[in-house]
Amino acid sequence: MRTGRACATKLSMNLLNTILCCFLLTLGAFPQTAHEKDDPQSTKLVVLEHLWNEAQVHRDERALEGMIADSFSNTEWDGEVSERGKFLADIKDPKFKPDLVTIQDLKVNLYHNTGVVTGAYHTKGSYNGKPYDHLGRFTDTWILEDGRWECVASHTSLLKK
Repeated sequence: MRTGRACATKLSMNLLNTILCCFLLTLGAFPQTAHEKDDPQSTKLVVLEHLWNEAQVHRDERALEGMIADSFSNTEWDGEVSERGKFLADIKDPKFKPDLVTIQDLKVNLYHNTGVVTGAYHTKGSYNGKPYDHLGRFTDTWILEDGRWECVASHTSLLKK
């Protein structure tokens, strides 16, 4: 049991270090409006969005589990709608091999305990041996619950295949 706790603590510390590094990079690397720059909740959402991308590239289902709500709904660029379980299963599918997931032009709108993040994305990789290269837009809806942000819905629209 002690080994399990030590591993869990080490994983937690690694995750915390990753979050901190992404947070620091986010502060200087991404243009934001004056309102967003001054708002710590907006900054947290921007950091979470970048961590989401890292988790997708590394196919880290556990990291994404911690970011999405039990009631999560995902609408893909092709119109496919999936719930939390299918979304997480797709992330760890060995046929899915993302090489790049980047986002830009982020805009955060806050409404009490809800945040809506919009932006553009670029994703590249292969699925089932076939390459893909997508440019699109996304909208993620986050809820602040018990002091923690959870994504409840994500939607992507393809601009170019």
